[in-house]
Amino acid sequence: MLSKILIANRGEIAVRVIRTASELGYRTVAVYSDADQNALHVLEADEAVRLGPAPVGESYLDQSAVLDAAHRTGADAIHPGYGFLSENAGFARACENAGLTFIGPKADAIELMGSKRRSKIAMQEAGVPVVPGFEADGASDEALIEAAGDIGYPLMIKASAGGGGRGMRLVQQADQLADEIARARSEARSAFGDDELILEKAVIQPRHIEIQVFADQSGNTIYLGERDCSIQRRHQKVVEEAPSPFVTPELRAAMGEAAVRAAKACGYVGAGTVEFLADADGHFYFLEMNTRLQVEHPVTELVTGQDLVAWQLAVAEGKPLPLTQDEVALSGHAIEVRLYAEDPANGFTPQTGTLARFEPIEGNGIRVDTGVRSGDVISPFYDPMLAKVIASGPTRDDARRRLRRALEDMPVAGVVTNRAFLARIMADPVFGAGEATTAFLSDAFADDESMHALAPSLTEQALAAVLLNDDPRHGGQRWSNSLPAPVPFHLSIDDQRHSLSLTWDGADVTARAGEATVTLTILGMSGSRLDYIDRGVRQHCQYHRVGDRLYLQQLSRSLVVDDVTHAPRDASAGSASGRLLASMDGAIIDVMVSPGDEVSQGDTLVILEAMKMEHPLTAGRDGRVDQVHISPGTQVSRRQVLVELADEQETDA
Repeated sequence: MLSKILIANRGEIAVRVIRTASELGYRTVAVYSDADQNALHVLEADEAVRLGPAPVGESYLDQSAVLDAAHRTGADAIHPGYGFLSENAGFARACENAGLTFIGPKADAIELMGSKRRSKIAMQEAGVPVVPGFEADGASDEALIEAAGDIGYPLMIKASAGGGGRGMRLVQQADQLADEIARARSEARSAFGDDELILEKAVIQPRHIEIQVFADQSGNTIYLGERDCSIQRRHQKVVEEAPSPFVTPELRAAMGEAAVRAAKACGYVGAGTVEFLADADGHFYFLEMNTRLQVEHPVTELVTGQDLVAWQLAVAEGKPLPLTQDEVALSGHAIEVRLYAEDPANGFTPQTGTLARFEPIEGNGIRVDTGVRSGDVISPFYDPMLAKVIASGPTRDDARRRLRRALEDMPVAGVVTNRAFLARIMADPVFGAGEATTAFLSDAFADDESMHALAPSLTEQALAAVLLNDDPRHGGQRWSNSLPAPVPFHLSIDDQRHSLSLTWDGADVTARAGEATVTLTILGMSGSRLDYIDRGVRQHCQYHRVGDRLYLQQLSRSLVVDDVTHAPRDASAGSASGRLLASMDGAIIDVMVSPGDEVSQGDTLVILEAMKMEHPLTAGRDGRVDQVHISPGTQVSRRQVLVELADEQETDA
C-alpha cells in the first residue's frame, strides 16, 4: 500500500494530483524550481523540496534530484503528471530500481510507444489501422527525401520521439521538404534530444479523436469513450470535448476495441490515451499512444462520473479496475479549453509577465483546473497554460453556452491571453454545429476578429481614457463634473497610436477623435467594474490597471492599453516604426539579416526560441537593415529591440 506520493511536476496537474491524493488520505510531496518556490502546488502539498534553478534541465528534468527528493521525504511512489518525465522510460526504470512505485505504465511500454517508428510497426502487427508512411531506423535526410516521392504530397514530417507539435511539419510540395526536414530535426533535437524523423501521408481535414484506455496489473483493459481534439493550432490542442459530435456508437466501439488492442500489444498498465485520425467516411488511423494522463482528462471524468487520478492510484496499488467495460456509461457532454498566456493576434506567441489579476469562475457546470493565482509570474521557462476551463451539461449546447459565458466573464489581466479567442470559438456556428475538423482554425476561423489586431472602437478608447483620467499629468480630474477644457489623450493599443480628447458634462463624457464623437454616461465603478450607458443601453466592462497600462475586458474583447500621452512620439511605434521587438523572453537561435540588407514587410529577420518552440519574427515594413543588436545565443527580454531598419526618409534618399 502507498502512503506518501511525490508529484514530479508543476502547475495545474500537480495541484490536481495533490488534491485527489489528499482527499484519499495520502501524504503528498511537491517539487519546485527557483521560479516556483511560492507556486500553488508547493503550498498545497504536505512537504516540498527544491530541485534547482528555473530551467527544466536543471530542475524538473533532473532525474537524480527528483529521486533524491523522494528518498529525503520518505515517499514511496512518484506520480509524473504529464510532460517533463512522464513519458521517460529511463526515469520509470530508475524509480523501479530505487524501490519506488512509478504511477504509470512499465518502462518497456513507454519506450515502445515513445517511438513513432517502433509503435507504428507494433500497431500494424496488432491489427490497428495506421497511416501509410516511412519509418526507417535512423533515416537520413536523403532517405526521407527519396521516400517522400513514393508517399506523395501533402505529407507530415514527425519527430519519432516527440509530441505536442514539436518537430512536426506539414509539407505541401517537394521544394519545401529539405528546409522543413532541417527545421523539424532542430526542434526535435532541442525538445527531445533525438532528431530521428518519420514521414506520414497527410490526412486532409481529419478529425482528431482519442480514446481513453485503462488497464490494471491483472491485464484487464477497458476504454472510457472518446475525446474530440480536432481544434488545434500548431498541432497543439485548443478545445477538447466528450463525447465527439462526429462519433457514432458503432465507430466508438470500433475505435475503442482498436485502442484496447493497442494497449494490450505493449502490456500496458494504468491510464493511457490512444490517438487516431478519422476521415469524413469514418475510416480511422493510429496516430500515437500517450503513456500518461492527458491534459484533457477532465472531460472524460465529467461524462463518466469517475476520478481518473483515483483510478491511477488504485491501479498502482494493485487493485482491479473499478468498472468493467459493460459498466462504463457516458452521460451528458463536457467541453474543455486551454487558457494560455499567448497573443492570438500575433501568431499565438507566448506571453510572459505578472498575472496581475486572475479570478476563475466555477460552479453552474464550470470547473477550472489551474496552478496559478493573481500575482504569479508567467515565466519563459515553462508552458504558458494558465488553466483548463471545463463546462459540462446535459447536452452539448448546454456545455458550449456555459463555457462561452464563463470565458466572457472571467477576469484575466497582466498578460495577454487567448480568453477572447476561446469565447469566440464557442460562439462560432461551425463549432456549434459540431463540424469542426483540424482545419477549423486555419479555414473557417482564419478571418475571425479575435485572431487579428483590430483597431479599437472610439467607445473602447473613451472607456480606457476615462479609466486613465486620474493620472496627475492629466490634471488628476477623474469624475470631475465639468472639466474646463477637453483633456487630450494618446493611447497605444497593439503598437498603434490613437489620439482623442475627453470633455465632461456631469456624468456624461464626450470623446472626440477627429470628426468622430461618442458620448457615454458614466454610472460608476465597483471593484474592477465600470458601468456606463452607451446610446441608451446600460453596459459594463472589467478592467485592471498597472501604472500607465490598462487591461480592458468586455465579453469577447480584450485590450491592452498604454497611456503614452506624455511619452516620446515614437515610444509606441513598435515594428511599424522599423524596430523589431522581442515578442517574449527567450533566446535568439538564428539571425537572418545583416546591416545593409533590403527587406520586405513579412520577411523573417530573427528566429526566437521560447517555451520549447521556435518563433519567426518578421519585418513590420519594407526597408533597409540599419542595426542588428543580437546574435545567435543572445538571451533577450520581451519588447527588447533586436533589429532596426533605417528611417524611411533615409531609405528613400
